[in-house]
Amino acid sequence: MKIIVLGAGLVGRPMALDLANEKKFEVTIADFSAAALAKLEPKTAVTTLKQDLSTPERVESIVQDFDLVINAVPGFMGFQTFKAVIEAGKNIVDIAFFPEDPFQLAELAAEKNVIAVMDCGVAPGMSNILVAHAAGMLDKAEEAVIYVGGLPQVRQWPYEYKAVFSPIDVIEEYTRPARLVENGKIVIRPALTEPELLDFPGIGTLEAFNSDGLRTLAETMKIPAMKEKTLRYPGHVERMRMLRESGFFSQKAIDINGTKIKPLDLTAQLLFSMWEMKKGEHDLTIMQVSVRGLKNGHPQTITYDLFDKFDPLANIHSMARTTGYTATVITRMIAAGVYKRKGLSVPEYIGESQAAVEYILAGLAERGVIYKKSVC
Repeated sequence: MKIIVLGAGLVGRPMALDLANEKKFEVTIADFSAAALAKLEPKTAVTTLKQDLSTPERVESIVQDFDLVINAVPGFMGFQTFKAVIEAGKNIVDIAFFPEDPFQLAELAAEKNVIAVMDCGVAPGMSNILVAHAAGMLDKAEEAVIYVGGLPQVRQWPYEYKAVFSPIDVIEEYTRPARLVENGKIVIRPALTEPELLDFPGIGTLEAFNSDGLRTLAETMKIPAMKEKTLRYPGHVERMRMLRESGFFSQKAIDINGTKIKPLDLTAQLLFSMWEMKKGEHDLTIMQVSVRGLKNGHPQTITYDLFDKFDPLANIHSMARTTGYTATVITRMIAAGVYKRKGLSVPEYIGESQAAVEYILAGLAERGVIYKKSVC
């Protein structure tokens, strides 16, 4: 099978390398950045392709010779790239996390008769899959709660945070209103609201706050109460709310000595140097997915816990592992014929299949990404 990964960033590279470990895959990775492609050692089995991925027409042309595409471009390019691959009639696994409504492409994906799976990361992605899977094991699911965060292993003042992707995308989590489900209806809460402190084994106390991470779950799952909260070290919420309310995240240009500037652009530039994961710094990923309901007339809660760290041997960040390996295992699952659903697939559709979930959990465990299940 010929596979192309679009995007050679922090997650794209580990995905290409993981798939290239199997002789049955012929793997190519494409990116406009020669520097990003150069980070793939020449001795690897991955073919590099320097190409501009910014236009749908170019993407359609590039993917013609491949059997399956993994979309790992930045979020602002994600939707147009996802659509272009479907237009080309190619199966696609997507981790771009684009903001547009994916169901706009449902008819096109059905017409092209392709397998088009979106949001194949850790959250969204595994969070959706496990919510759907746990709900299916209950007679009646009443509540689903997701806690998730990517954090530096070492806390450093003032923000005690490091980003393994663009600060702009992180800041959006602090400004985009959060959708929750309460009493069966979607409600809107400001981001960074309803903070709570939670203790997690191996890390200690973390702070959770409302974020817009339910994605398609809010529409596809008939669970009367659902929410996703982002995890940070305690104190982060107050700092981010202060910056937001002071206008530092605003995209409305202001005049400074005759020069128009967006406060967000300045803030992102200042924060990037402080939030950038530098050489020798390590990250961790923590997630808890709990679904509460009834089983045989009795209350039951099914919980999946993930605690993953930077891999020093492979030199791969935890967020790249937990996101990228989810996508590569799903790619293998499609190649193996375990998942055959044609058309647009949101990850919770995968969660409806026992065989698919078992395949993914086993594949992740082989790569050291382990979800621990508990039932009470």
